[in-house]
Amino acid sequence: MNRRHFEFWPKRLTKELYYPQVTLFALMETSARYYPDKTAVDYYGQEITYNELQNNIISLAAALNRMGVKQGDRVAVLLQNTPHFFVSYFGVMRANAVVVPLNPMLVGEELAFLLEDSGSKLVITSEDLLPKVMAAKEKYPLREIIVTSYKDYLPQEPDLPVPEFVEKDYEVPDNVVRWKDMLGSSSEPPQVEVEAGDLCMLPYTSGSTGKPKGCKHTHLTVMSNLVSAYHWFDYTSSAVVLSVLPFFHVTGLIHCFLTPIFAGSKIVMLSRWDREAAISAIEKKLCTHWVNISTMVVDLLAAPDIEKRDLSSLLGIGGGGAPLPRTVGEKLEQLTGLLYVEGFGLTETISQTHFNPPDRPKLQCIGIPDFGVDARIINVDTGEELPPNQEGELILNGPEVLEGYWNRPEEDREAFMEIDNKLFFKTGDVCYMDEEGYFYIVDRTKRMINAAGFKVWPAEVESHLYKHPNILESCVVGVPHVKKVEEIRAYVVLKDDAKGKVTEEDIINWAKKQMAAYKYPREIKLVESLPKSGTGKILWKKLQDTAKQEAD
Repeated sequence: MNRRHFEFWPKRLTKELYYPQVTLFALMETSARYYPDKTAVDYYGQEITYNELQNNIISLAAALNRMGVKQGDRVAVLLQNTPHFFVSYFGVMRANAVVVPLNPMLVGEELAFLLEDSGSKLVITSEDLLPKVMAAKEKYPLREIIVTSYKDYLPQEPDLPVPEFVEKDYEVPDNVVRWKDMLGSSSEPPQVEVEAGDLCMLPYTSGSTGKPKGCKHTHLTVMSNLVSAYHWFDYTSSAVVLSVLPFFHVTGLIHCFLTPIFAGSKIVMLSRWDREAAISAIEKKLCTHWVNISTMVVDLLAAPDIEKRDLSSLLGIGGGGAPLPRTVGEKLEQLTGLLYVEGFGLTETISQTHFNPPDRPKLQCIGIPDFGVDARIINVDTGEELPPNQEGELILNGPEVLEGYWNRPEEDREAFMEIDNKLFFKTGDVCYMDEEGYFYIVDRTKRMINAAGFKVWPAEVESHLYKHPNILESCVVGVPHVKKVEEIRAYVVLKDDAKGKVTEEDIINWAKKQMAAYKYPREIKLVESLPKSGTGKILWKKLQDTAKQEAD
């Protein structure tokens, strides 16, 4: 195990941690016992105490038990950032079940596939997302659909700008279970049957084949990451955390939800990123901690009056998803006196495996290994460990690494390797480590597009494009983009009878309805043919190189 980074380890921290050997729902139980009347969530001005949240969690667990949810059952949670997510996450686990957090941007067959693959028995969703679930139900039968309303927790007079979809009135059919009706019934929750080492959630990631895969995480793997984040970023019970990252995604889940709950902090929650709402929240509510993706920082600092706004309450800012441009990092430091703390993680590691030391960060660097993480760089072809400043694949061993993929034994065998009697996860990311033990991302061994922090697999996008009746062939690549890191471009060959009739804009508009908003191609290039190898394989790397050259 490399230890050269220990020289630059934060002086205030031990180099090892012991983690609570309890289930995740014990976090809320403990904080509700310690801080019963303290505000846990501030939702556009509606303050909800720890005790109120805990009571809702127990009610939900009891209701799920009445609905027949048993130990190990999977329950899908398809929600934006709302207090319902908090209650659902812990309530499902308290019912001895497994949470399947899903991206609200999923549509049609994408959603149906994940519901079927996970074997989810129920879905908890919101009024605005219900049509997607009803459409998916036609392809995959669900036992129950539980529907929430943003107005369940929204104040009558919000003190921050509220998104239109949150304030809107929706029509809801009778054949679903309403959130308020379900929580209104009183009964006891089931006996606790799960232990810390049991499966607790299945967040989905994409694989090299383009098919999403469920990552098996236990209470312990998740616990290890949130506890390390708690210490690294100095959370306290008096911290006020600006939560703008989506909770279904591992970074938002760990840093904007679970870690603050562990600390007993106040969480100022926005259902969707809004620059003015975020700045106003910092000013009005004196937010101290803000974990984000770098594109949010770029957007916030681009506010025309940002020099006049009061950001002085902030004590720590960090995140990942993409490197923060150096000029933006310097502007942030000028305005706040704070250095941006970048990190790196994966769905397979339930967020961070690397952090920059807050007192000695390096921009455009993913930092040093987290507590207990053995990170190595190996030669992709030989598996040999490489010395500093040589590029190779990043492999990881640590307490936060997933137990394996859900029902994917073959992919498990490909994803792990053994060195020194330790099992390492192969990330597929090409990195190097400098002489001080700091790590840098260079490229990817797998074919993946980083669209503003979202992982997009070209093979999955291509599979959707091939469903278009007029598309003969397609190849999807990433194009460098100033704000998004990469934009999605598809090179498309039309069928002969469609040439001259179908436009690039037609295909983009069609793709919007087939894929999540972050997946569909923003650029379509109609071409006569695609470059191919002697065996007929499309040479995607050649098109990728062409796209990068055009962007330079």
